[in-house]
Amino acid sequence: MTDLLSISPRDKAEILAQALPYIRKFHGKTIVIKYGGNAMTDPALQADFAEDVVLLKLVGMNPVVVHGGGPQIETALHRLGKKGEFIQGMRVTDAETMEVVEWVLAGEVQQDIVGLINQAGGKAVGLTGRDGGLIRAQKLRMLDPKDPNIEHDVGQVGDIVAIDPSVVKALQDDAFIPVVSPIGFGENNESYNINADVVASKLAVVLQAEKLMLLTNTPGVLDKQGRLLTDLTAREIDALFADGTISGGMLPKISGALDAAKAGVHAVHIIDGRVPHAMLLEILTDQAYGTMIRSH
Repeated sequence: MTDLLSISPRDKAEILAQALPYIRKFHGKTIVIKYGGNAMTDPALQADFAEDVVLLKLVGMNPVVVHGGGPQIETALHRLGKKGEFIQGMRVTDAETMEVVEWVLAGEVQQDIVGLINQAGGKAVGLTGRDGGLIRAQKLRMLDPKDPNIEHDVGQVGDIVAIDPSVVKALQDDAFIPVVSPIGFGENNESYNINADVVASKLAVVLQAEKLMLLTNTPGVLDKQGRLLTDLTAREIDALFADGTISGGMLPKISGALDAAKAGVHAVHIIDGRVPHAMLLEILTDQAYGTMIRSH
Protein backbone atom coordinates (compact mmCIF):
# COMPACT_ATOMS: atom_id res chain seq x y z
CA MET A 1 0.00 0.00 0.00
CA THR A 2 1.42 3.37 -0.98
CA ASP A 3 1.78 5.67 1.96
CA LEU A 4 -0.82 8.36 1.28
CA LEU A 5 1.36 11.00 2.93
CA SER A 6 4.04 10.44 0.28
CA ILE A 7 1.69 11.44 -2.57
CA SER A 8 2.39 15.00 -3.65
CA PRO A 9 -0.47 17.54 -3.47
CA ARG A 10 -0.33 17.83 -7.25
CA ASP A 11 -0.81 14.07 -7.71
CA LYS A 12 -3.66 14.12 -5.21
CA ALA A 13 -5.37 16.85 -7.23
CA GLU A 14 -4.82 14.81 -10.41
CA ILE A 15 -6.42 11.74 -8.80
CA LEU A 16 -9.44 13.79 -7.71
CA ALA A 17 -9.77 15.38 -11.14
CA GLN A 18 -9.87 11.95 -12.77
CA ALA A 19 -12.98 11.12 -10.73
CA LEU A 20 -14.82 14.11 -12.19
CA PRO A 21 -16.30 12.47 -15.32
CA TYR A 22 -17.69 9.66 -13.17
CA ILE A 23 -19.13 12.06 -10.60
CA ARG A 24 -20.79 13.98 -13.42
CA LYS A 25 -22.08 10.80 -15.09
CA PHE A 26 -23.66 9.36 -11.94
CA HIS A 27 -24.85 12.60 -10.31
CA GLY A 28 -28.45 12.23 -9.16
CA LYS A 29 -28.43 8.50 -9.96
CA THR A 30 -29.38 5.73 -7.52
CA ILE A 31 -26.79 3.11 -6.58
CA VAL A 32 -28.00 0.05 -4.68
CA ILE A 33 -25.28 -1.60 -2.60
CA LYS A 34 -25.52 -5.09 -1.12
CA TYR A 35 -23.25 -5.02 1.91
CA GLY A 36 -21.98 -8.36 3.16
CA GLY A 37 -18.98 -10.59 3.80
CA ASN A 38 -15.70 -9.40 5.33
CA ALA A 39 -16.51 -5.77 4.60
CA MET A 40 -19.16 -6.17 7.34
CA THR A 41 -17.00 -7.82 9.98
CA ASP A 42 -13.54 -6.23 9.69
CA PRO A 43 -13.55 -2.89 11.61
CA ALA A 44 -11.17 -1.12 9.18
CA LEU A 45 -13.23 -2.22 6.17
CA GLN A 46 -16.44 -1.19 7.96
CA ALA A 47 -15.08 2.32 8.36
CA ASP A 48 -13.97 2.42 4.68
CA PHE A 49 -17.42 1.28 3.56
CA ALA A 50 -19.17 3.96 5.63
CA GLU A 51 -16.84 6.66 4.26
CA ASP A 52 -17.48 5.48 0.69
CA VAL A 53 -21.26 5.62 1.14
CA VAL A 54 -21.11 9.11 2.65
CA LEU A 55 -18.80 10.37 -0.10
CA LEU A 56 -21.09 9.04 -2.83
CA LYS A 57 -24.03 10.83 -1.17
CA LEU A 58 -22.06 14.08 -0.83
CA VAL A 59 -21.08 14.16 -4.51
CA GLY A 60 -24.72 13.86 -5.50
CA MET A 61 -25.40 10.14 -5.90
CA ASN A 62 -28.14 8.29 -4.03
CA PRO A 63 -26.73 5.21 -2.31
CA VAL A 64 -29.21 2.67 -0.88
CA VAL A 65 -27.69 -0.05 1.31
CA VAL A 66 -29.18 -3.55 1.62
CA HIS A 67 -27.37 -5.73 4.12
CA GLY A 68 -27.05 -9.42 4.87
CA GLY A 69 -25.92 -10.90 8.16
CA GLY A 70 -25.19 -14.60 7.68
CA PRO A 71 -22.24 -14.86 10.12
CA GLN A 72 -24.02 -12.78 12.76
CA ILE A 73 -27.14 -14.99 12.47
CA GLU A 74 -24.98 -18.13 12.75
CA THR A 75 -23.36 -16.77 15.95
CA ALA A 76 -26.75 -15.98 17.50
CA LEU A 77 -28.20 -19.39 16.57
CA HIS A 78 -25.11 -21.09 17.95
CA ARG A 79 -25.62 -19.30 21.28
CA LEU A 80 -29.14 -20.76 21.39
CA GLY A 81 -27.81 -24.22 20.53
CA LYS A 82 -29.36 -24.24 17.03
CA LYS A 83 -27.51 -25.28 13.91
CA GLY A 84 -27.99 -23.42 10.62
CA GLU A 85 -29.16 -25.52 7.69
CA PHE A 86 -29.04 -24.52 4.03
CA ILE A 87 -30.73 -25.85 0.90
CA GLN A 88 -29.49 -24.51 -2.47
CA GLY A 89 -27.86 -21.52 -0.77
CA MET A 90 -31.02 -20.55 1.20
CA ARG A 91 -31.25 -20.70 5.01
CA VAL A 92 -33.95 -23.04 6.32
CA THR A 93 -35.96 -20.78 8.65
CA ASP A 94 -38.37 -22.21 11.23
CA ALA A 95 -40.37 -19.89 13.54
CA GLU A 96 -37.65 -19.74 16.21
CA THR A 97 -34.91 -19.10 13.63
CA MET A 98 -37.08 -16.35 12.12
CA GLU A 99 -37.23 -14.57 15.47
CA VAL A 100 -33.43 -14.72 15.68
CA VAL A 101 -33.07 -13.50 12.08
CA GLU A 102 -35.33 -10.52 12.83
CA TRP A 103 -33.56 -9.36 15.94
CA VAL A 104 -30.09 -9.89 14.51
CA LEU A 105 -30.78 -8.20 11.15
CA ALA A 106 -33.23 -5.44 12.06
CA GLY A 107 -31.80 -4.85 15.53
CA GLU A 108 -28.11 -5.47 15.79
CA VAL A 109 -26.70 -5.46 12.23
CA GLN A 110 -28.86 -2.71 10.76
CA GLN A 111 -28.26 -0.38 13.67
CA ASP A 112 -24.50 -1.02 13.54
CA ILE A 113 -24.46 0.04 9.88
CA VAL A 114 -26.65 3.09 10.54
CA GLY A 115 -24.25 4.07 13.34
CA LEU A 116 -21.16 3.63 11.16
CA ILE A 117 -22.58 5.78 8.37
CA ASN A 118 -23.69 8.48 10.81
CA GLN A 119 -20.27 8.43 12.45
CA ALA A 120 -18.71 9.00 9.02
CA GLY A 121 -20.87 12.12 8.60
CA GLY A 122 -23.91 10.74 6.79
CA LYS A 123 -27.55 10.56 7.84
CA ALA A 124 -28.57 6.91 7.65
CA VAL A 125 -32.05 5.56 8.40
CA GLY A 126 -32.77 1.87 9.04
CA LEU A 127 -35.74 0.17 7.36
CA THR A 128 -37.13 -3.35 7.20
CA GLY A 129 -39.56 -4.58 4.56
CA ARG A 130 -42.41 -3.64 6.92
CA ASP A 131 -41.58 0.08 6.96
CA GLY A 132 -43.81 1.92 4.52
CA GLY A 133 -44.97 -1.46 3.18
CA LEU A 134 -41.60 -1.73 1.43
CA ILE A 135 -41.35 -5.50 0.77
CA ARG A 136 -44.41 -7.72 0.45
CA ALA A 137 -43.53 -11.39 0.36
CA GLN A 138 -44.93 -14.90 0.24
CA LYS A 139 -43.47 -18.27 1.17
CA LEU A 140 -40.72 -19.34 -1.22
CA ARG A 141 -41.48 -22.56 -3.08
CA MET A 142 -38.17 -24.28 -3.57
CA LEU A 143 -38.25 -26.99 -6.23
CA ASP A 144 -35.47 -29.54 -6.48
CA PRO A 145 -33.24 -28.74 -9.49
CA LYS A 146 -32.94 -32.46 -10.36
CA ASP A 147 -36.59 -33.38 -9.80
CA PRO A 148 -39.11 -30.52 -10.04
CA ASN A 149 -41.78 -32.77 -8.46
CA ILE A 150 -39.89 -32.53 -5.15
CA GLU A 151 -40.45 -29.35 -3.16
CA HIS A 152 -38.14 -28.49 -0.23
CA ASP A 153 -39.77 -26.77 2.75
CA VAL A 154 -37.39 -23.97 3.79
CA GLY A 155 -39.80 -22.49 6.35
CA GLN A 156 -40.25 -18.73 6.61
CA VAL A 157 -38.08 -17.91 3.62
CA GLY A 158 -39.73 -15.33 1.43
CA ASP A 159 -40.22 -14.77 -2.24
CA ILE A 160 -40.80 -11.10 -3.09
CA VAL A 161 -44.34 -10.33 -4.28
CA ALA A 162 -43.96 -6.56 -4.62
CA ILE A 163 -41.71 -3.71 -3.60
CA ASP A 164 -43.16 -0.29 -2.88
CA PRO A 165 -40.15 2.04 -2.99
CA SER A 166 -41.97 5.23 -1.92
CA VAL A 167 -40.43 5.27 1.57
CA VAL A 168 -36.93 4.82 0.11
CA LYS A 169 -37.51 7.59 -2.45
CA ALA A 170 -38.83 9.96 0.20
CA LEU A 171 -35.69 9.43 2.31
CA GLN A 172 -33.30 9.69 -0.65
CA ASP A 173 -34.76 12.97 -1.78
CA ASP A 174 -34.18 14.35 1.69
CA ALA A 175 -30.43 13.73 2.13
CA PHE A 176 -30.91 10.46 4.02
CA ILE A 177 -29.20 7.15 3.26
CA PRO A 178 -31.62 4.21 3.57
CA VAL A 179 -30.26 1.00 5.12
CA VAL A 180 -32.59 -1.92 4.38
CA SER A 181 -32.84 -5.23 6.27
CA PRO A 182 -34.00 -8.08 3.97
CA ILE A 183 -37.15 -8.99 5.90
CA GLY A 184 -40.51 -9.02 4.15
CA PHE A 185 -44.07 -9.37 5.42
CA GLY A 186 -46.91 -11.59 4.18
CA GLU A 187 -50.63 -10.98 3.80
CA ASN A 188 -51.24 -12.16 7.39
CA ASN A 189 -48.45 -9.91 8.68
CA GLU A 190 -46.10 -12.88 9.04
CA SER A 191 -42.36 -12.26 8.65
CA TYR A 192 -40.17 -13.69 5.93
CA ASN A 193 -36.41 -14.00 5.72
CA ILE A 194 -35.40 -13.04 2.17
CA ASN A 195 -32.01 -13.52 0.55
CA ALA A 196 -30.29 -10.10 0.72
CA ASP A 197 -28.83 -10.42 -2.80
CA VAL A 198 -32.35 -10.98 -4.14
CA VAL A 199 -33.72 -7.96 -2.22
CA ALA A 200 -30.88 -5.74 -3.50
CA SER A 201 -31.43 -6.90 -7.08
CA LYS A 202 -35.22 -6.38 -7.02
CA LEU A 203 -34.88 -3.03 -5.25
CA ALA A 204 -32.37 -1.88 -7.89
CA VAL A 205 -34.89 -2.70 -10.62
CA VAL A 206 -37.82 -0.97 -8.89
CA LEU A 207 -35.74 2.14 -8.14
CA GLN A 208 -34.39 2.14 -11.73
CA ALA A 209 -30.91 2.24 -10.27
CA GLU A 210 -27.90 3.16 -12.37
CA LYS A 211 -25.79 0.51 -10.65
CA LEU A 212 -26.16 -2.50 -8.39
CA MET A 213 -23.03 -3.29 -6.39
CA LEU A 214 -22.73 -6.63 -4.61
CA LEU A 215 -19.86 -6.75 -2.09
CA THR A 216 -18.56 -10.29 -1.62
CA ASN A 217 -15.67 -12.25 -0.13
CA THR A 218 -14.30 -13.17 -3.54
CA PRO A 219 -12.52 -11.12 -6.21
CA GLY A 220 -15.66 -11.57 -8.37
CA VAL A 221 -16.80 -14.44 -10.58
CA LEU A 222 -13.94 -16.86 -11.20
CA ASP A 223 -13.59 -19.40 -13.99
CA LYS A 224 -12.70 -23.06 -13.38
CA GLN A 225 -8.99 -22.12 -13.27
CA GLY A 226 -9.65 -19.48 -10.60
CA ARG A 227 -9.13 -16.53 -12.95
CA LEU A 228 -11.30 -13.44 -12.56
CA LEU A 229 -13.93 -12.88 -15.25
CA THR A 230 -14.23 -9.09 -15.40
CA ASP A 231 -17.06 -8.78 -17.91
CA LEU A 232 -19.92 -11.23 -18.37
CA THR A 233 -23.03 -11.30 -20.56
CA ALA A 234 -26.26 -13.19 -19.89
CA ARG A 235 -25.31 -15.91 -22.37
CA GLU A 236 -21.91 -16.47 -20.76
CA ILE A 237 -23.51 -16.70 -17.33
CA ASP A 238 -25.97 -19.36 -18.49
CA ALA A 239 -23.00 -21.45 -19.64
CA LEU A 240 -21.28 -21.00 -16.25
CA PHE A 241 -24.48 -22.16 -14.47
CA ALA A 242 -24.76 -25.17 -16.77
CA ASP A 243 -21.21 -26.44 -16.23
CA GLY A 244 -21.28 -25.86 -12.46
CA THR A 245 -18.69 -23.03 -12.39
CA ILE A 246 -21.23 -20.90 -10.50
CA SER A 247 -22.69 -22.78 -7.52
CA GLY A 248 -23.61 -22.53 -3.82
CA GLY A 249 -23.93 -19.06 -2.33
CA MET A 250 -22.99 -17.49 -5.69
CA LEU A 251 -26.20 -18.85 -7.28
CA PRO A 252 -28.74 -16.38 -5.79
CA LYS A 253 -26.18 -13.58 -6.15
CA ILE A 254 -25.59 -14.11 -9.86
CA SER A 255 -29.17 -14.96 -10.81
CA GLY A 256 -30.42 -11.84 -9.01
CA ALA A 257 -27.72 -9.74 -10.67
CA LEU A 258 -28.64 -11.12 -14.07
CA ASP A 259 -32.36 -10.40 -13.54
CA ALA A 260 -31.47 -6.82 -12.58
CA ALA A 261 -29.30 -6.36 -15.68
CA LYS A 262 -32.05 -7.74 -17.92
CA ALA A 263 -34.62 -5.48 -16.25
CA GLY A 264 -32.76 -2.25 -17.02
CA VAL A 265 -30.16 -1.70 -14.27
CA HIS A 266 -27.30 -0.36 -16.39
CA ALA A 267 -24.44 -2.14 -14.67
CA VAL A 268 -24.22 -4.81 -12.02
CA HIS A 269 -20.88 -5.20 -10.28
CA ILE A 270 -19.82 -8.09 -8.07
CA ILE A 271 -16.86 -6.62 -6.20
CA ASP A 272 -14.32 -7.72 -3.64
CA GLY A 273 -15.41 -6.25 -0.31
CA ARG A 274 -12.02 -7.19 1.18
CA VAL A 275 -10.32 -4.42 -0.84
CA PRO A 276 -10.29 -1.11 1.09
CA HIS A 277 -12.57 1.46 -0.61
CA ALA A 278 -13.49 -1.10 -3.31
CA MET A 279 -16.70 0.80 -4.04
CA LEU A 280 -15.04 4.13 -4.74
CA LEU A 281 -12.45 2.42 -6.92
CA GLU A 282 -15.20 0.72 -8.91
CA ILE A 283 -17.45 3.78 -9.30
CA LEU A 284 -14.96 6.65 -9.61
CA THR A 285 -12.09 5.09 -11.60
CA ASP A 286 -11.81 3.11 -14.83
CA GLN A 287 -10.11 0.24 -13.00
CA ALA A 288 -12.23 -2.95 -12.73
CA TYR A 289 -12.38 -4.38 -9.20
CA GLY A 290 -14.58 -7.39 -9.83
CA THR A 291 -17.05 -8.75 -12.35
CA MET A 292 -19.41 -6.54 -14.31
CA ILE A 293 -22.58 -8.17 -15.61
CA ARG A 294 -24.35 -6.87 -18.68
CA SER A 295 -27.70 -8.07 -20.03
CA HIS A 296 -26.47 -8.76 -23.56
